[in-house]
Order: sequence, then C-alpha cells, then structure tokens
Amino acid sequence: MSLVAELFSAEDVLLDLDAKDKAAVFEEVAKLFERRHGIAPDLVVEKLTARERIGSTGLGNGVAVPHARIDGLSQAVVAVVRPRAPIPFDAPDENLVSDVVVFLVPKQSTDQCLLILAEIAQMFSDQAFLQRLRACMSATQVHDLFAGWRSKRAPADAVTTRK
Repeated sequence: MSLVAELFSAEDVLLDLDAKDKAAVFEEVAKLFERRHGIAPDLVVEKLTARERIGSTGLGNGVAVPHARIDGLSQAVVAVVRPRAPIPFDAPDENLVSDVVVFLVPKQSTDQCLLILAEIAQMFSDQAFLQRLRACMSATQVHDLFAGWRSKRAPADAVTTRK
C-alpha cells in the first residue's frame, strides 16, 4: 500500500465538492478534518492559507497539493478532493485544478512531509494514474487506486523508511 493511502480512508474523500475556489476547498476540508480527526477547523484554514501565501501548491496539469504543518498534531492526515467544477489555484501552468490532495503533518515531521510530497508528485506525474483517478466514481474507488499505486512499482522504488 502506498504511504499516502495509509494516511486516509474512503471517508476522507470528497467527490463533486461544491467549491468555487481554494478558500472554499480549505473550509470544507477543515470541516472534514474536524469531524474525522478532531482538528480545529480555524487552525486548518489558517495554516493552509498561510502556506499558499508562500507559493501556490498547484502543481499544474489540474492538480494541487495544499499542505501544512500543525503543532500538536499526532500523525499525518490526508483528504482527497474533487471539486464539482475545476477551480483556480494559481498553478504554474495557469490551468484550473480538478484534483486536490490536502495533507497535514505534525510540525516537526519534515521527513514525513517530504516523503508524502514526493509520493504524490510521482503519482500525479503518472498519466495513467491521473486518468484512472479522474474516472473514479466513488470514494472507495479513489482510496483503492491510491492503495494499489505502490504495488504497481518495482520493489527498488519502495520507500523503506516507514516503521
């Protein structure tokens, strides 16, 4: 199973989210993280917004990976979001974003943050993965796709730093 898939379940997937911009996505993800993980929604919105001020987390090709470090968080959490209609995200290619992976890590988890970012970047650079993701019709299908991604890689690609 991929590192990312270990950090979320189908209950952390929001498909066809009615959001007009990234602020609306952050608000809805904050509500999800509060409901699922007990994280204060105001803190989530504040940290994600502050991270965006440093530079857009839009990767291009319709993908964004907003993320933040949260003091007091015990473990990383992930949400996968597909807005009903693509939204502006200040991506470098100026394309609208249709696939968003939001994650939060404990404040001191630099290595974990980098591992998660690297894995997501690899996933989204795989055009077949991206096409399959966009074809998913349910939250379970989304989670299953993320869970199976690592198993399709050669063993040499495996991240061995997980405990």
